[in-house]
Amino acid sequence: MNLPFATDTPTDDRWLRAWAVGYAAVGGASVLLPLYALSLDGGAFLVGLMASTAAFAGVPGAILWGRIAGKAGRRRPFVLFALIATAAVLLVSPRLRSPIALVAANAALWFAVTAASPVLNLIVVEGVEQSAWDGRIARLNALQGWGWLAGLVVGTVWTAAAPRLGYTAVSAQRTLLTGLGLLAVAATLLFVHFYPDATHVSEKRFLRRYRSLSRESWRGDRFLRGIPYGPSRMYWALRSLRSGRLSERFGRPLLGYFAGTALFSAGFAVFWGPMPAHLTDIGFGDGVVFLCFLANTLGSTVCYDPVGRLMERYAAMRLQAGALIARAVLFVGTAFLAVELLVGSALAAIGVTWAVVAVTTTGIVARLASERVRGEALGLVVAITGIGGGVGNAVGGAVAAPTNPLTTFGLAAVTVLVGGAVAAAAVVPARNAA
Repeated sequence: MNLPFATDTPTDDRWLRAWAVGYAAVGGASVLLPLYALSLDGGAFLVGLMASTAAFAGVPGAILWGRIAGKAGRRRPFVLFALIATAAVLLVSPRLRSPIALVAANAALWFAVTAASPVLNLIVVEGVEQSAWDGRIARLNALQGWGWLAGLVVGTVWTAAAPRLGYTAVSAQRTLLTGLGLLAVAATLLFVHFYPDATHVSEKRFLRRYRSLSRESWRGDRFLRGIPYGPSRMYWALRSLRSGRLSERFGRPLLGYFAGTALFSAGFAVFWGPMPAHLTDIGFGDGVVFLCFLANTLGSTVCYDPVGRLMERYAAMRLQAGALIARAVLFVGTAFLAVELLVGSALAAIGVTWAVVAVTTTGIVARLASERVRGEALGLVVAITGIGGGVGNAVGGAVAAPTNPLTTFGLAAVTVLVGGAVAAAAVVPARNAA
């Protein structure tokens, strides 16, 4: 017997601003941790490995947390854990002296942040008419984007100012990591304030629920499913992910779209995994690297809301297909660029295409999934993206080390186009049938 659960969704969006503050810390760290690894004598392969392990680390969290949050109706603990973990990793990282230790710390950070993603998507669409979902998802992405952008701005300004204040490159990086950790602490406190814990169940409600349970419901597996974390809870959450039941729960169109998403996500990662090392190899300093990533984030952030409005007029898959084609072309073009302004402009344009892909992907999955499995589907697409990203980052780092940028970025472009074709082949017939 499946019982309905009350959710702890807040009545306003102030908590989103707290999350955006935390995302500023994540945005700054996304560039800073690879640069710190390079300063500790890590190379292109290690930076690719760092991105790969981070992507893989987020997979179990996204699958489990999306499913648990969708069934249990509790959202707050998952987001709160992500913020606390972010603060902890960033405050510990300056004390690390080994690139391998940084790989582990970066993986822990992205486990927490990625796992929170499906929960955040559930929160913003909960209790909202389906016609408003795209706008809500776009707003979430926009606020995250502005937070991420703010973190990159802080990194850019600090990297430029630190040498004048007497800091070496490594000491400046460690100081910035500490500052970002404190920013994550502030975000955690704001989140606790703006997203209060759910009220306790009243005595009458408890008795009503208690009487509705049959004696057969009080088995060991029901008790274990009630545990929010831990190996036993993970076992029961994963038990139903057998391949034989996937098509029954999600349907072939959604599974086909998942396959396409895995492929084009791998293509994205082949491009981005070795990017910090590529930019330093062509002579860009830390400040310019931050500026390039800032341009990319700015390109996506300013477009999230417009993309949400465009989806009211155009089919999501059509928009996504166009963005994937443009993205593939830009990947190849970037291999020929070595001038700061041109590289920054190309990365900004790639950021615009990401805004389209991010908003349309969530919208497509939310529509293809039934309400019963929507939380699980949103978690699964994040996990699949992580798997694709993990493979792509590893491949990108491995290919970039012995070859040239054109080979690496060309491979990324081909993978993106193949993934887009698979996704479109799954979604378009389903849309026409509907």
